[in-house]
Amino acid sequence: MNSVKEMDRISELAQKYYPETVELRRYFHKHPELSKMEFNTQKKILEVLNNFDLDIRKCAKTGVIADLKGNNPGKTIAIRADIDALAIDDECGKPYQSQIKGSCHACGHDGHTAILLGAVKILCEIRDKINGNIRFIFQPSEEEVFNGSGADAIIRDGGLDGVDGIIGLHLWQPIKMGTIGISSGPVMAASDQFSINIEGKAGHASMPHQTIDAILTAAEVVVALNTIVGRDVDPMKQAVVSVGVFQSGSIYNAIAGRAELRGTIRSLDEDVRESVYDHIKKIVNHMCDAMGAHCTITRSPCTYVLQNDPKITSIVLKAGKEVVGNAAHPISPFMSSEDFSHYLQKVPGCFFFVGIGNPEKGIVYPQHHSKFDIDEDAMIYGMEVLSRSALKLLNEL
Repeated sequence: MNSVKEMDRISELAQKYYPETVELRRYFHKHPELSKMEFNTQKKILEVLNNFDLDIRKCAKTGVIADLKGNNPGKTIAIRADIDALAIDDECGKPYQSQIKGSCHACGHDGHTAILLGAVKILCEIRDKINGNIRFIFQPSEEEVFNGSGADAIIRDGGLDGVDGIIGLHLWQPIKMGTIGISSGPVMAASDQFSINIEGKAGHASMPHQTIDAILTAAEVVVALNTIVGRDVDPMKQAVVSVGVFQSGSIYNAIAGRAELRGTIRSLDEDVRESVYDHIKKIVNHMCDAMGAHCTITRSPCTYVLQNDPKITSIVLKAGKEVVGNAAHPISPFMSSEDFSHYLQKVPGCFFFVGIGNPEKGIVYPQHHSKFDIDEDAMIYGMEVLSRSALKLLNEL
């Protein structure tokens, strides 16, 4: 199924289901749920899917998998959307603003979920043209990976069994509305969390000579860590080292004996990833030795480098160009991370970006901001590209 007439049918169906898709997105935005708590979201997804002839099952506790069997035999392509929200108060100021205090779809997962449901409707209407099977994966817990990635839970529950390739998308504020970014190779960074605990010697603020100042030691560590990317990483490669937590002390006139630092490493190369962590350990140990403090350093790997498969990416790029012409094109990698990368350790696939940035509509706030919102017009592009890509992959892989 790749004729112009048949692809025009996908465009017609995307227009048909677009209003429903917008309403679904607003529903999810209004009722966000945090990672591993997406029970109402799961219920709503099932409510929509049960209107179609699909093999449906719950998975990963709060996720959903639905299989569409085409009329003709063939391969199996999976399409994934993440469904969880962030622990942020919503300040978008729209009628669909979150009704749940401390929970907000500030990353676009509400749109991803609605877009995939729209693609389900499109593809179910053209089932007779499908050569193979399409698996729809509604994945929980993309944001909270430290206590178990949602992608890993899907994989453990057999979500990739029999799958020949997988695709997914992300609504993305840094690129403008009407643009679709589709690149081969590394497109998102590996992510690690590191923790540094420093043990000094507490004492009275007026007698520092009797103490080992944990705050001063930790401060020296933070400054030194900022030299790694500029001095220890090949300037032709990319990495980020950021400290996001510095906790120490509880009273103004005492020198703290303990300090904790927590941060993240981002990299697009596994060798760089290991090298950066090695430098962190050297710096921390050296600083603590010099100050007379003791330290422990731990690392928690979160995601892999997200590497798009060249062949699948080329097919998805063709689908993108059919939808927006030359506004579908390769883009530079981002240092953000995604647990979609866990799927790509198992099967080949492609993860692409749909631009939503639109200053004329006030869509200027970045992902994870309390005023984040999307240009809903972008959703129709997502529906079309996912649907066209799935069909092309079934025919061309």
